Amino acid sequence: MNACARSIGLPDHDPVSSPKAETSPIVTAAKLAVRLKPKSALRAFLRSEASGGLVLMAAAAAAMIVANSPIGEGYSRVLESYVGPMSVRHWVDDALMALFFLLVGLEIKRELVDGHLSSWADRALPSIAAVSGMAVPAGVYLAIAGSTPGLARGWAIPSATDIAFAIGVMALLGKRVPTSLKLFLTTVAIVDDMGAVAVIALAYTNEISGLKLLAAGAIAGVMFVLNRLGVVRLLPYMALGALLWVAVWMSGIHATIAGVVTAALIPIRRSPGAPDAAGSPLHRLEHALQPWVAYLIVPVFGFANAGVSLAGFSLATLLDPLPLGIAAGLVVGKQVGVFGAVWGAQRLGWAQRPGGASWAQVYGTALLCGIGFTMSLFIGGLAFADPLLEREVKLGVLAGSVLSALIGSAVLFLSAPAARRN
Repeated sequence: MNACARSIGLPDHDPVSSPKAETSPIVTAAKLAVRLKPKSALRAFLRSEASGGLVLMAAAAAAMIVANSPIGEGYSRVLESYVGPMSVRHWVDDALMALFFLLVGLEIKRELVDGHLSSWADRALPSIAAVSGMAVPAGVYLAIAGSTPGLARGWAIPSATDIAFAIGVMALLGKRVPTSLKLFLTTVAIVDDMGAVAVIALAYTNEISGLKLLAAGAIAGVMFVLNRLGVVRLLPYMALGALLWVAVWMSGIHATIAGVVTAALIPIRRSPGAPDAAGSPLHRLEHALQPWVAYLIVPVFGFANAGVSLAGFSLATLLDPLPLGIAAGLVVGKQVGVFGAVWGAQRLGWAQRPGGASWAQVYGTALLCGIGFTMSLFIGGLAFADPLLEREVKLGVLAGSVLSALIGSAVLFLSAPAARRN
């Protein structure tokens, strides 16, 4: 059947065989519709995250090489040098990453309002898996490191999943991974990001300036009014979002939360079947931000934070409570939490495992959820200020993430049907 005719439900014959059919306005309209059909935002998102994940891996590897090379001290000095009120590292972690969190917030809002989390039936399984996948790693970490004075504060480090890194690993496996599992991993990571944002706001905020927080609330209130008035131009929201970042940064709450709040107040127009519709401010901003975040901001963050000098470390260091707790939380806690949640949800009749995926493939995906990297490093930087503990955090995150990636990809490769391996 001709593809255009099939797309609009025409009879199953070849219209090209008839001269009339070639000039039929129906067929012409069908061809035009196919040509103008908007690309799936989710497919574009997966492609962006997949390739962005590969760039992130390269940035992390480069950071490790530089940190353990003769220019390693210079690398550290540059990151700790001050530009204005903050060091280079803090400009990356607090300012650039606010744009990362803005994109995270946009993705969360889109999925909740107009996407794969818009109904309870859609959000049940990934929500259950994400919550379990955050709680179990935290429990594993506390069981190993919680009794050591000062280390309990790092309980949330192994609870995060790095969507870019994980989807990047899946991309390397190609058709061996069913699309349903890619969507499942994406939605789990998005719900996971919601939890991480809440943890950062509630668990890693110290002294709060009430006056600055009030100013931040007033700015957010103006953005809310603009939204309710139907203002769809992005410039006012971006200008107020920048002011909100300053107010939140000065209030004592981590400044990246401003990105999430701004995203929540960006107008969205529901557009079923056309998720990248040009008339929706949220979709326009999301598509504009994606390449910058995927190919610049997250890799820069990875390069600035993954560089840990191994001088003075040995394999025995991995058995110290902090790195061991983080690595075990990512490798063991994540797979138990996510896989156990999917299995339990199906047994209890709450949800079904992703369609077309075997239990072995679900298990491999649960292992990939143990790739914590970006968010784990970010939370680790908030949890500990001591340089030695920061190095141990990085060591634990890198070890746990790499092990999760290697074991998870091996399980997915071996569990793929023979036809998909060719």
